Amino acid sequence: MNTHFLTAFLASILAALVTSIGIFVIRRFEVWGRKNTTYFSCFAAGVLISVSFLHIIPKSFQMNEQAPLYLLGGYLALHFFNRFITAYVCDKNPETAIGIIPMLGIGFHSFIDGVVYSITFSVSIFTGTLAAIGMVLHEFPEGIVTYVMLIRGGFSQKSSMVLAFVAAALTTPLGTLLSFPMISQIDKSFLGALLSLSAGALVYVGATHLLPQAEREHKKFSLVAMLGGILVAVGIIVSKT
Repeated sequence: MNTHFLTAFLASILAALVTSIGIFVIRRFEVWGRKNTTYFSCFAAGVLISVSFLHIIPKSFQMNEQAPLYLLGGYLALHFFNRFITAYVCDKNPETAIGIIPMLGIGFHSFIDGVVYSITFSVSIFTGTLAAIGMVLHEFPEGIVTYVMLIRGGFSQKSSMVLAFVAAALTTPLGTLLSFPMISQIDKSFLGALLSLSAGALVYVGATHLLPQAEREHKKFSLVAMLGGILVAVGIIVSKT
């Protein structure tokens, strides 16, 4: 079996497991989960932003000279998708938006996470591992958010748990399974373009999605958590160079 595929798939399984833990924690230990979610978000954001700028973006620029355009495209694609979900769809269907629309948005995002695993691990095990560190960590608050939004939308605890698991957890390994066979067949230049798209998406998740949410919480040590994520990412990159 292809080592890169196996590693990517195991990373996506780990991501699904962490998401599932988030769902379980918020259901069984709601106070603790809500109290510490911000720290997970900040740490994950620090890792994702650092890994993107220090390793993934330079790597993609080496592989494809048009990579800056794809980097912008990856960022804007997630931005416009989230704007569509939160502004257009939610405004048109306010009752549905409470639970179903966020679930669909997170499900799509988690599927893209699985595709990102395929892309980054196709480049190298090291590149994939760096991306996976931050991505796996941000799955924990994602599971919590999905479950809470479904509860607020009027779903029962059991239904919310099942739907959150399917949308936020299972979609990640599914994205890896469906995308890796195609990605493993493409040339270096196209892979560089996909890697740059992925970097744009990772920067969006870290800088535009996770950090603003964390800032609204005003947690005392949120900045420390983010700096911890940056230091971890920098330490891993420096040790491998």
